[in-house]
Amino acid sequence: MSVLQYLLVPIMDIHLLILVSIGVLSGIYIGAIPGLSGTMAVSLLVSFTFGWETNPAIALMLGVFVGVVYGGSRSAVLLNIPGAPAAVATALDGYPMALKGEAGRAMGIATSQSVVGTLIGIVVLACFAPLVSKLALKFTSVDYLLLGVMGMMMVGSIGSKSIFRGLTTAAIGVLLGTIGMDSMTAAHRFTFGVTYLLPGVNYVVAMIGLFGIAEALVQITTKDIQPIKQKIDKIVPSLDVVKKYMPLTVRSSIVGVLVGALPGAGGDIAALLTYDQAKRTVKNPEVPFGEGAVEGLVAPEAANNAAIGGAFIPMLTLGIPGDAVTAVMIGALTIHGLKPGPNMMTASPDMFYLIVSCLFIASIALVFFGMTGIKIFTKIVEIPKGILLPIIIILSVVGSYAINNSLFDMFWAIGFGVLGYFFKRYDYPVAPCVLGIILTKLLEENYRRGILLNKSVSGLILSIFHSPISFSLFALIVVMFGTQTKTYKKWKAARDAKADVKAV
Repeated sequence: MSVLQYLLVPIMDIHLLILVSIGVLSGIYIGAIPGLSGTMAVSLLVSFTFGWETNPAIALMLGVFVGVVYGGSRSAVLLNIPGAPAAVATALDGYPMALKGEAGRAMGIATSQSVVGTLIGIVVLACFAPLVSKLALKFTSVDYLLLGVMGMMMVGSIGSKSIFRGLTTAAIGVLLGTIGMDSMTAAHRFTFGVTYLLPGVNYVVAMIGLFGIAEALVQITTKDIQPIKQKIDKIVPSLDVVKKYMPLTVRSSIVGVLVGALPGAGGDIAALLTYDQAKRTVKNPEVPFGEGAVEGLVAPEAANNAAIGGAFIPMLTLGIPGDAVTAVMIGALTIHGLKPGPNMMTASPDMFYLIVSCLFIASIALVFFGMTGIKIFTKIVEIPKGILLPIIIILSVVGSYAINNSLFDMFWAIGFGVLGYFFKRYDYPVAPCVLGIILTKLLEENYRRGILLNKSVSGLILSIFHSPISFSLFALIVVMFGTQTKTYKKWKAARDAKADVKAV
């Protein structure tokens, strides 16, 4: 069979079309609930579809995967509670838009960008999978370390106007990220003899507490304020709007694919990196970032969905999962007698192109289910706070328990909720704290691994200049650091002022 025939198999099979669509619809609602992750959903489907034929089982899982990644943006925009870590950056500008009565517009833009990002990821997966996988294999521990450093430098972008306050909450996040059993030496750190602390702090639990419970506690003080009436007459963005942001969409999607193809990175890091990149490169946004900038929605939503295609690249070409969901997918394929890896494209080309085709179908289904459900979702914001806030707290607590079926995670979530309340009360940003917890493991493990491989700290530093990838990442870090200095900001302001004068 030809490539075209392989691609047409799911499209011509009404059964597979329905299963992918059901998966997308279910995934949107699962992803919108904090704590219910794509990994959890796909893991349950592995046992649920154990006796199914291979194609229907994989089609349903792929639909759920795409739906969950997008679904996290719903609660991020409406309630300032990211449904998934990949939607943390979406909340930074999506929720301010909802406060202005533009939740429908925000979700319409998020949907369109998610679809475009998914399609770009699929194209790269179908056409450049071997090339991207070879590039991903060249990333060493030093490169991952530099990637983590780049992530930590985003504190200035996702924090408040005070860098000090952003660094303070990021430092608290890093400290909390070190709690638990050391992955390299098995030493117990900051556990104080409590066995429940050995697994460490789950960053999803932290996110639920810092965003969900904390936001509910803050809004309790304003529960008598009337809900904001949302404008839902302009949900679907026009072609002119899509074209206007297309360069940013493409840039963010490419970053999303590349980061998604790095084992252990994933869409959450891709979304945060692209949000920072958008904030640094976009000139004169109509609304400042953090106050409802459309660009602040475009970049992360395109990136986290493009990372889906990126995550499948190392899985299908090398047998190495790009993220937690593709790790579960490897198990699912193995159960059905398939072996993801270098020989899969030659031994089972039908499955490779089935995955590509099902992802394409899922992106089309995302347009329909994403746009048609927006009017219903926007009604959530208009629910009286006396009813809405208890529901948010209950869903947050249940979601934190559902991650590991652990009561201790519930206590963590409540504790983070109280901590987040005081952060918000005294104008300390909560996003850098989540960022610190997410990046701690990436930074620490690769720093120590880099020292072991290069014999010393000085050897690690010198190795940066011996690798084109490491040197390129290091150069980007220098540029990022330079753009945060007061000298650069004054120069940029003067340049923009001159450009405005010339334009007049």
